[in-house]
Amino acid sequence: MDGTWRDHARWPPAGRVLAAVTIMPSLTLAGWLLAGLPLLLLGWFRPLPAFVLGGASAVALCVYAARRSRGAPEAAPWQVAGVVAVALGSGVFNALFHSQQLLIRRDPSTYAQYAVWLARTGSLPIPYQAEAFGGPDPALRFDSVGLYDHGGAVVPQFMPGAPLLYAPGHWLAGVDGLLVAPAVLGALAVLTVAGVVARLAGARWATLGALLFAVALPILYTSRTTLSEIPSLILLFGGIALTLDARGRPRAAALAGLVFGLAVLVRIDGLRDVLPVLAYAGLLIAMRRVPGRAAAYAPMGPWLLAGLVAGAGAGLGAAFLLARPYLAYLSGSVAPLLVICGVVLALTAVGAALGPRVIAWGAARSGGLARRARTALPGLAGGLVVLVMAGFAARPWLQTVHRIPTTPDDRFNAAFIESVQRFNGLPPDSTRLYYEDSLYWVIWYLGVPAVALATIGAAVLAGRMARGRAFAWVLPLALVGWTTVTTLWLPAITPDHPFASRRLVPVVIPGLVVLAVWAVAAGWTWARRAGYGARALRAGAVAAGALLVVPAAVTSAGTAFTPIEQGEAAQVARLCAALPRDAAVLIVERVTADRLPQVVRGMCGAPTAMVRGGGDVAPRAEVERLVERIRAAGRRPVLLAADRRQLAPYGTATEVLRLRTRQDERSLISPPDGTWSLSVTVWMTAP
Repeated sequence: MDGTWRDHARWPPAGRVLAAVTIMPSLTLAGWLLAGLPLLLLGWFRPLPAFVLGGASAVALCVYAARRSRGAPEAAPWQVAGVVAVALGSGVFNALFHSQQLLIRRDPSTYAQYAVWLARTGSLPIPYQAEAFGGPDPALRFDSVGLYDHGGAVVPQFMPGAPLLYAPGHWLAGVDGLLVAPAVLGALAVLTVAGVVARLAGARWATLGALLFAVALPILYTSRTTLSEIPSLILLFGGIALTLDARGRPRAAALAGLVFGLAVLVRIDGLRDVLPVLAYAGLLIAMRRVPGRAAAYAPMGPWLLAGLVAGAGAGLGAAFLLARPYLAYLSGSVAPLLVICGVVLALTAVGAALGPRVIAWGAARSGGLARRARTALPGLAGGLVVLVMAGFAARPWLQTVHRIPTTPDDRFNAAFIESVQRFNGLPPDSTRLYYEDSLYWVIWYLGVPAVALATIGAAVLAGRMARGRAFAWVLPLALVGWTTVTTLWLPAITPDHPFASRRLVPVVIPGLVVLAVWAVAAGWTWARRAGYGARALRAGAVAAGALLVVPAAVTSAGTAFTPIEQGEAAQVARLCAALPRDAAVLIVERVTADRLPQVVRGMCGAPTAMVRGGGDVAPRAEVERLVERIRAAGRRPVLLAADRRQLAPYGTATEVLRLRTRQDERSLISPPDGTWSLSVTVWMTAP
């Protein structure tokens, strides 16, 4: 064969391969969401149109990004192979130990049932099917945990982005495919974070970053169950990678902004997370006439802003059209956040308009005071980073965070916290939130070395940026710093672990991983320039890697090999098989009514309602009246409860669901290191 053929057959450079495979996850998610949301709004979210349009959108975005991006990191084939191996290992490991959270008890099962409904019907909202019960009746209740009664239908809690991403798993492999889908997304998250590490710290360190990220317990937890944090992480860190790649190619920044903005479609908290992107776009617009090292970034500003507004606009539109009750529930936090967004947008516009004049005026000022300020600023910036982290470290000795319950949800949450305190052997105090320990949550899961190195790295980078250097880090550090501080100050989640650890997943854990690995890389570079030999450098790299990975792995080992809530899929299938084809299901007991209405409605296909009434069991007279209404409507009444004695007045009961499994631990003051038992029983009678 001649040399020409060999040249054409040659693989692309390893750096380009690494750059491509680490932005494809975010672009694939973005393409799917861009196609899936309109289809859902039209009620046409079905396999054929979704795969055709979503696949075409994803391919188009990937091709466009590959052609427009530049500045791929220098990499060797073994470095690319290392990153891919860690991602594949993570995906396989989490798929093997995936959870089966289908009975609605907490958020993962709500997301799972949301995705099941979309996969089976392709539309929202969820109809009552009140005609199966003889029409509307004051004694019937159709909402339940995680689902709202709104406008004559049932509306799932949460934003639709994550269920849109999990639904294809159900199309491809049924319930099992849905439950394994989080592990696939977890593997894509490993690739995404490794890509940011490669771009900012060097491809040599990408495998270490991927490994540290993959073994952290919050990542294992959220990669095994249907939650929104991993998809949000992929979009946010994919947006960072795309922004870095767009340097010198301004139009490519629109794609980065779009990916950032679509994080709002996945989590409403994405509005807070992307605020630094909005400010950064304004900064770039303000700098468009300023020469210097950042000049290559400035033309990206308008494109980044346009993409961000488009993506976030799609997310807010979906929230208004598909999740309005959820917005109303969160109005106390969403309304101020929208005001903050409006203020930042206004300041961005003012800064973009006046920025060139202000910067030119500042450059013209060369007096002694200005020089002293520029000299002092790097130290102040780095010191502020250390001071903030020291403040969070000292917070438990300075503050105890409480919340006085004011709403029914608050009171329910307070009662839950008090019950968990008793299980943990702690003094009961239902107003405690334990948010003062938030930095120690991070230390549990990453270890002291990683948190310390991340703090040092952030301080050094803040000082460099204050000197006008390291401009590539401005957006990553702003996003990670802003979200880390706001999340640690107010996690806004029930504080039991591992459940609460999910708050750290979208930005805090991956952001600190990137900073810690960058600090190791910077130290290694310094040692090499200082003249240390290759053997010493290798030994130092291995020691630093162990120092980072081992503490995180030790914490994770307590739960990493114990899958939770196994057997739920089989038990739900058993329940569905026991229901008559023409059943209309009445749930007459409170706990079962919390857990099962959407399971029976969405997975068994049977109209389902709860019977209202005081206490834990519905009044017999109301149940018997509703049974007659169901018969008159041509349906067969079926009653469900947690205990056969609760059904004894209506006939012989049969056990149709018996679950004996393990569930998450609920730890308040230490990292989780095991699981708790879980028992669920459901009995059925057909009067």
